[in-house]
Amino acid sequence: MILRIENIGLSLEIGDELLKKLVEKGKSQYPHEFGGFLVGYYADDNRHLHITDMILPQSFKASKYSYERSTKGIEKKLGNYYKETPKKFYVGEWHTHPDNSPIPSMTDITAINTIINNQNACIANPVLLIIGYSKTQIAFGFYVWFENKLYRYE
Repeated sequence: MILRIENIGLSLEIGDELLKKLVEKGKSQYPHEFGGFLVGYYADDNRHLHITDMILPQSFKASKYSYERSTKGIEKKLGNYYKETPKKFYVGEWHTHPDNSPIPSMTDITAINTIINNQNACIANPVLLIIGYSKTQIAFGFYVWFENKLYRYE
């Protein structure tokens, strides 16, 4: 799947197998939200993001309307990705909205701001993937924080 935000010239690419894996992991925690970290790399022009992998948290707290994950052990796992060619790194977060739409809540927007303001994160434009699903439908919402604004990929 390739998505774009034409007016700011950004695009992202994510494989169907990875999307399927994210949905399966998320649904395994139903009726609670679930999520993790997204890993990938940018093309040479820094305008096209390839999301290649995900990392699940070692521990988390979740309910039907909230999700809070730990960062314990993440540095080591990210370090292994960084040694690959091309170098892969943390590019953002993903989580589910069971029985709901993939639209960011105020909590989601606050979380993105926390990532941006965290000097250890080293990422200016984090991506947020929200997977909204019901028994009959799955919808993906891909977002990026760019120049102090949240944009949705189409």
